[in-house]
Amino acid sequence: MNARISRRISHAPTVATPSLTQAGTGQRRWVLGGFTLALVTGAGLLLSGGVRAADETRVAAPQVPVLQVGAQAVGAGLQLDGNLQAVRQSVLSAQASGRIATLSVKAGDRVKAGQVLAVIDDRATQAGVAQAQASFAQADANLANARAAYERTRDLRAQGFVAQAALDSALAQYKAAQAGAAAARAGQTQASVAQGFTRLTAPYDGWVLQTHAEAGALALPGSPVLTVYAPQPIRAVVHVPASQQTLAQQAQRIEVQLPGTDRWVSPAAKTSLPAADPVSQTVEWRLDLSEADGANQVPGRQVRVRFVGGAGSPDSQRLLVPDTALLRRGELTGVYVVATKGEGKPAGFALRAVRTGASHGTAGVEVLAGLKAGDRVALDPVRAGLAGAVPVAQ
Repeated sequence: MNARISRRISHAPTVATPSLTQAGTGQRRWVLGGFTLALVTGAGLLLSGGVRAADETRVAAPQVPVLQVGAQAVGAGLQLDGNLQAVRQSVLSAQASGRIATLSVKAGDRVKAGQVLAVIDDRATQAGVAQAQASFAQADANLANARAAYERTRDLRAQGFVAQAALDSALAQYKAAQAGAAAARAGQTQASVAQGFTRLTAPYDGWVLQTHAEAGALALPGSPVLTVYAPQPIRAVVHVPASQQTLAQQAQRIEVQLPGTDRWVSPAAKTSLPAADPVSQTVEWRLDLSEADGANQVPGRQVRVRFVGGAGSPDSQRLLVPDTALLRRGELTGVYVVATKGEGKPAGFALRAVRTGASHGTAGVEVLAGLKAGDRVALDPVRAGLAGAVPVAQ
């Protein structure tokens, strides 16, 4: 029996005594029945992973610079819309009645001074020219005959062969022939001028801006056929409200923003018409551009014109924001404002619609409504619209 008990004890399972050894960070080694078991402590990995994720989230949050807005002293002035206009622009109208026989140009064609652009049916005027030429030839022949008769009669009178009355009659016929020749010459000139009325020619080198009629249409005296213009010089035309005329006249400088660019240029010359339009109650200002500024510009394009006055007056304080802070989407103009949540802690950005006024160049754009002094606006509205954006003081 003792042998049986000894045999059972010898076959009993060995109870492992855990032996802890350091195998590396986050690992523990257990020795069990001659086998080594390595376990990884998941809690340490989860903790370190959570810290790294939090750090990455903090780094990935968009950092958006903000600026606190307030009233600034700017130049009191006026900004209006205008358009470009060719200084030399002409509407060519028909001066004779008839059908338009040929129209040799179209809108956009380049023309030279004296070039025939359109011809009105001139068969009647051609007949008039031929008749005037024949009348002049007849009057010239009568003048030659009257001159010869007068000279012969004068010689005969000197010799005493004819009476004084015959000489007086020959002189009268000679003067009548001179008058007839002058009248025929005037008729020939008139016929030539009428013939010229059937041809529309370019008054200067330029471009065809518009055609008002087509070949085959009936032209009447005064009806427009073509509009041509010279590309240089060119000017900006703006209509200033009569109530703002004094401010425009007292402006320290006038600037024109060229179409499609951010450049503001000063006109080479400016002219203000002396009277206001009785219907629109506006005064027309003509601002001639220099040759360099007017190069490659075409009439009809819209421009911005600003009349800049002096700064420092009490009413020249304006609430301005940088142009880059404005978010324009269609007809909506807005800014991202720092929104606070409890105890002044920033909670992010909120989009706020604003109504803007005149641009004051590098000083910024005037805000008429939607903001108040002390508001902090994001200088980068695109980044401010991202989730988790964080305001950073400028």
